[in-house]
Amino acid sequence: METENPVDYTYMGRSFKDLSINDTSTAFSDCNSDRSGEFPSASSQSRRLLLACANSENSNDLIRQLVSDLDSCSIDEQKQAALELRLLAKNKPENRIQIAKAGAIRPLISLISSSDPYLQENGVTAILNLSLCDENKELIASSGAIRPLVRALRTGTATAKENAACALLRLSQIEENKVAIGRSGAIPLLVNLLENGGSRGKKDASTALYSLCAVKENKIRAVEAGIMRPLVELMADFGSNMVDKSSFVMSVLVPVPEAKTALVEEGGIPVLVEIIEVGSQRQKEMAVAILLQICEDSVLFRAMVVREGAIPPLVALSQSGTNRAKQKAETLIELLRQPRSGNAAASRSD
Repeated sequence: METENPVDYTYMGRSFKDLSINDTSTAFSDCNSDRSGEFPSASSQSRRLLLACANSENSNDLIRQLVSDLDSCSIDEQKQAALELRLLAKNKPENRIQIAKAGAIRPLISLISSSDPYLQENGVTAILNLSLCDENKELIASSGAIRPLVRALRTGTATAKENAACALLRLSQIEENKVAIGRSGAIPLLVNLLENGGSRGKKDASTALYSLCAVKENKIRAVEAGIMRPLVELMADFGSNMVDKSSFVMSVLVPVPEAKTALVEEGGIPVLVEIIEVGSQRQKEMAVAILLQICEDSVLFRAMVVREGAIPPLVALSQSGTNRAKQKAETLIELLRQPRSGNAAASRSD
């Protein structure tokens, strides 16, 4: 598996060890346990029992009974058991280890393939909650969860899709799983969720894609799935709260030549220039880093950036930005002001 290192870029004696932004912590809050709150199908009495048992010596007995009920012939019993295990795993971290040790992972994975949408949703979300424990990630993946989670991304309810994206993100934190998830067909489905999902779905998809696209073959899959269109659209929408997330995802893709071309074809250059003009300091720095990469080997792309009026906001950034942003802006200005070769001029006239 080839996980790419940060991009090294050297221009006119200046070396940028990493063109991306180092701190992604505020852009990507990790997918946490399901955010569904209370569950209307579970009675108040059931919830009180669960919470009481979760804080007593009876919790192990309860968990073993619920795991046994996952194999019941009654769909209603399966639903209730999956729901209660989901709730137990959500509310108390130590229960995640106990539930896994009780043998819940394989039957929960089987539920993810159920034709009943709510049984599937509870199976997906219970697996997500269990995956928050690092000790469970490898067992979940080795038990065959990846392909059922990908099916849930394709066929599940909106909540199931969002939680499947989060579960795949958690599993992708084990490096060897990144390739397996990409080869299972997850990337186009995550791109679809990024483009067509709700607010939470877009955030979950972008976070999962950022992790998965550390691997070069997943970058290619994402570009072929049309990821640049939704990324550019989200970066252009300052009201979406997705500018930073989309920029981070784009920054890991643009080292791939196909991504540079797709970005330009989808109208990314005007959007990046606008971000340099009116974005936050971090957004401006990210936009300059992306433009540096797409302009590095293309005189044509440099000319397009200049025509969009990039020089004045770059000059302003070089004078008033952070130290990293100033250095990148100065380097991009020098690159854009290089004399254009005859071959480049000929290519522009074609």
